Amino acid sequence: MRCVQVTGARLRLREVTRDDVDALHAIYGDPAATEHLPFDPRTPEEVAEIVEEAIEAAMAEPRRLYLLAVTDVHDGRVIGVARLQIEADHPHSAEIGLALRPETWGRGLGTDLVRMLLSFGFRDLRLHRIWGARSPANVPAQLAMLVAGMVEEGRVRHHYRTPRGWRDSIVHSALEDEWDGDRRR
Repeated sequence: MRCVQVTGARLRLREVTRDDVDALHAIYGDPAATEHLPFDPRTPEEVAEIVEEAIEAAMAEPRRLYLLAVTDVHDGRVIGVARLQIEADHPHSAEIGLALRPETWGRGLGTDLVRMLLSFGFRDLRLHRIWGARSPANVPAQLAMLVAGMVEEGRVRHHYRTPRGWRDSIVHSALEDEWDGDRRR
């Protein structure tokens, strides 16, 4: 198992642990934090299952799923969750996803987090393409991905079935040969 730890100026990414269930439930169980996600808020039991799956996935060879706790670099408090999933049929491509506690919104942490995920994917995992899909209504996610250097590729119609019906997704991506640290060339 490769133990992931990535540290930035304001955030740190680390492997999730069973001790994180309550902190992650504060995100996955929050209606505001899950508003643009394709599922309703999760129960504590569902979050515990997600953590168990992540711990199991961290042992897999080859590893395809990285579910990481996002912590405040100064106090270590879990303030978010980040996911990078390598595609089984395309092992040089991965999808990213993220969620932050609502009280942290509006400070540019989403952009920092996207940059950290891109850096981890390109530098550490040697990926070629990293992409993410967002709800068309999620303007903060749009800005975070664009400012972090991702390119908007287009709309996937009726991409996810949510509890409220079908939802389109807007896909953003970054390529290793366009990626130069924190910005596009």
